[in-house]
Amino acid sequence: MTENLKRLLDFVQSGQNKGQRRELSPERFAQLQEAIVQAGPSLSLRAARRLSLFLAEETTQALPFERIVGRRSLTVFPDIYLPGEREALQSGHYVHEQGRVCNISSDWGAVLREGLWPRRERALQTLRENGQADADFLRAAVETIDAVTAFCDRWADALHQSGQAEAGKGLRLAVRCGAQSFRDALQLFRLLHFCLWASNVYHNTVGRFDQYMLPFLQADLACGLLDEDAAQDLLEEFFLSFNRDSDLYQGMQQGDNGQSLMLGGCDADGACAVNQLTAMCLKASLHLGQIDPKINLRVDKNTPLSLYELGAQLTRQGLGFPQYANDDVVIPGLVRLGYALEDARNFTVAACWEFIIPGVAMDIPNIAAMPLAGVVDGCIRRCLAGCQRFEDLLQDVREAIFQKADELLAPLSPLFLEPAPFQSVLMDGCLERGQDISKGAKYNNYGVHGTGFSQAVDQLLAVKALVFEGDLTPERLLRGMETAFADDAELLYTLRNKAPKLGRDEEALPLADELLGYFADSLRGRTNERGGCFRPGTGSAMYYLWHADELGALADGRLPGEPLAANFSPSLALKDAGPLSVLRAFARPKVLDTINGGPLTLELHDTVFRGEEGLTKVAMLVKGFIDLGGHQLQLNTVNHETLLDAQAHPERHENLIVRVWGWSGRFVLLDKAYQDQIIARTAYGL
Repeated sequence: MTENLKRLLDFVQSGQNKGQRRELSPERFAQLQEAIVQAGPSLSLRAARRLSLFLAEETTQALPFERIVGRRSLTVFPDIYLPGEREALQSGHYVHEQGRVCNISSDWGAVLREGLWPRRERALQTLRENGQADADFLRAAVETIDAVTAFCDRWADALHQSGQAEAGKGLRLAVRCGAQSFRDALQLFRLLHFCLWASNVYHNTVGRFDQYMLPFLQADLACGLLDEDAAQDLLEEFFLSFNRDSDLYQGMQQGDNGQSLMLGGCDADGACAVNQLTAMCLKASLHLGQIDPKINLRVDKNTPLSLYELGAQLTRQGLGFPQYANDDVVIPGLVRLGYALEDARNFTVAACWEFIIPGVAMDIPNIAAMPLAGVVDGCIRRCLAGCQRFEDLLQDVREAIFQKADELLAPLSPLFLEPAPFQSVLMDGCLERGQDISKGAKYNNYGVHGTGFSQAVDQLLAVKALVFEGDLTPERLLRGMETAFADDAELLYTLRNKAPKLGRDEEALPLADELLGYFADSLRGRTNERGGCFRPGTGSAMYYLWHADELGALADGRLPGEPLAANFSPSLALKDAGPLSVLRAFARPKVLDTINGGPLTLELHDTVFRGEEGLTKVAMLVKGFIDLGGHQLQLNTVNHETLLDAQAHPERHENLIVRVWGWSGRFVLLDKAYQDQIIARTAYGL
C-alpha cells in the first residue's frame, strides 16, 4: 500500500471526510426549493432541475493525495414537491418504500465506453422524430446530461489545480466521449454513481464490475500505462471512494446502501468470465477492510478451489462477504421466469441478494413478503383440531398461502414511482423509446420474499412427528401455544430440542420442498400491472424482525419475542447440527422455482480460522454447498463473547463488521433488535 493510499485510508477511517460537509442556510434552501418547483408541473423536469441545482451547489476540491475524486459536501437538499403535493400525487397509489427508483443496475459497460454525449444526441433525435415520446422526460434527460457534464468539468478543474492536469483532461473527455484509460473509467464511474445518489435514486448497484471494467485495465497494462501494482493501488483508491459518503446514504440501517459489486460468473455464451480483475477486487477488499463496496461472487461447479480460498480470506477478516451465487442454479431459474438466456447469464444482485439484470430491468425485487411461519401458525391454530390426517393440514397450509398471496398482491397497483431521468440516461433503450425508466423496461417483474421458512417447516415437522405420529394431543399443543408453554415446560423442551428440525433431520427435506412448492405455485401465472411476473424468493430482508413481532408461541417451541431466522437459514433454536448437515438441508432443488434470491446465512466461529488450514476448510465448505446445488450463501465470522462485549462497550468495537440480512454493517451502529438476532445465531465450527 503506497503512502498516498495510507493517507487516504486514514482520511476516511478517521472521519476527516465529514469535516468538509455543510448545510444550506434556511434562506438558500428556500430559494432552491422555489427554483425547483418553477421548472413546471412535470415531475421529470423538476427532478432534472433539482439535480442540476444540487450539483451546482456541491463543493469540488481535490486533496493533494487523492486520484479518484468526488465526495459529497451537502448533507440535505430540497425535494421536488411543494408541501402536501407528494401526498396528493400518491393518493390512490401503491407507494413502494420511498416511491423512488431503487434496486437497479445501470448499463455501466456501454456508458463508460461511449460517455454521455451520444446519449444526449439520441435523446434529442427521439424528441425530433418520435411523436409518441414523453417530451418532458427527454428534455429532462438532456438537462441532467448537461448538469452532470458540467459537474465533471468542475472536478476536472479541481484535478488540474491539484497538479493532475492529464487526469483532468481525461475526465473531460470521458464524460463526453467515453473513458480512454482504467483511471478515467474508475473516475467517471465514481462521479456518475455519485450523481445517481444526488438524483434521489438509491440502492443503485455497481453490477458486474470485473466484466465491464476489464477492457480498460487490459489496454493500460498492454501499452505500459500501468503495471499490475499501480493498477491494484488505483483500484483500492477507487474502492475507498465508496466509503466517503456512505453514512449519508442509509437504508433501513447504516450499511444498507446497495453498494453491491458482482464478480465472476460466465459471459453471454456461457464461458467462464473469471479474470485478472476478479482476483484484484477480492485482494483490494481484503487489503482495505471496509464495508463498501460489498462483494458478491458468482461461482459454479467448475469454479476452482483457489477462487473460493480468496473468498475465504475475506470471510476470515470478518467483512461478511463475499456472498456467493451459483450460476448452475440461478441462470436456469431466471430462464424459467421468462428471462432471455443471454440476459440471465448477465445477472447481478440488487442492494442485498435479489437477482436483477443490468441495464434492461426495472424489476422491483422486494415489493412484498409472504409470512410463511405466520401462515403455518394460523393454520395450526385454526385447523389442527379438525384434521384427521397430516395431509389435511398440509392442504390447509397450501390454501392459506394462496389466500395470503391474494391479500399481498391486491394493493400493489396502481404503482407510484417518481421519475428518474438521469437513471434513465444510464439504461438501455429509455432514450430511444422516449420513456422514463420509472414507466418500465424490458423486464418489470416483482419479487416477493418468503420469511420464516425454517420455522414454518419446523412447525409442521413437530406436528407431524408428535401429534400425527406420536401421542401429543392437539389440545395440549394448542393450549401450550396459547399460554407460551408457561405451565408445560416438558412440552416446550420437547418441541425445542427433540422434535425434528430443518438442518438436522432427514425427514425435513421433502417437507421443505413441499412448502417451497406451495409458495412458488401461489404466485405462478400471475402478472402485475406492467406485464411482469411475481418472483417468489427465499430472502427475508428486515421482515424477519417485523413478522416475528406479529407471532405468539409457535408449534416448534419458538417463544413470543424471539426473532425468526434471517433469509433461508435454520431456526435459531437449532443448536446441535453440524454445518455440513445445514448446507445439505438448504441445497433444495425447489429453489429453482423460488429464485428471486435469498441466501443461506451461516455463522462460523472465529476459531475456525486459527491456522491456515481453516481457509481451505471454509473454501471446501462453500464449494460443497455449490456442488450440492445450493443457490446462494453468505458467511459471517463471529465470536459470541465479542458480540456481547461490543453490545455492552461499543467504544471498544467501532470497527466490528457483521453480515446482517443481505449487507454488511458495523455492529455497534445497528439497532439492538438486529444486534440481538445476530447474537442468537449459532456459530459453527469445522
